[in-house]
Order: sequence, then C-alpha cells, then structure tokens
Amino acid sequence: MRVRVCMGSSCHLKGSYQIVEKLLQLKERGLNLDISGSLCFGKCSEGICVEIDGQIHTNVTVEKLEQILGVKTCH
Repeated sequence: MRVRVCMGSSCHLKGSYQIVEKLLQLKERGLNLDISGSLCFGKCSEGICVEIDGQIHTNVTVEKLEQILGVKTCH
C-alpha cells in the first residue's frame, strides 16, 4: 500500500508527524506500507492530508487513519 503524508506547514502544525509515527508502527507490525512525505496536496484547510494508493483523505487523525487502513488496534 502506497501512503504519502503531507508534510507542508499547515499539516505539520496540525500533527502530521504523529501520522507518520503511527504508520511506522503499523509497518513494524507487518502492514505492507510504502511510506513517503509530500510537501503539499493543496488542501491546507482540510489537513492533515494523507494519500493512500492515489486517493487523498483529509482531516486525518491517528484514529481515522486506522479506520481508513482497516486496522484493528488493542488499547
């Protein structure tokens, strides 16, 4: 699964690094992820933006990311 996370200033200020950390954790747990960053998707007011296999998702949180990826977590 190809995942690009917006690292532009707006998404960065909204916490995109937390999304990257979560993706790295999921990759370590065995989820097949190709993770990269992007400077901007042009949807700054809707950030944090994440592109997954070509589809852009907006207003992404760690919890929403898990739902988008279909990941079940134990808290």
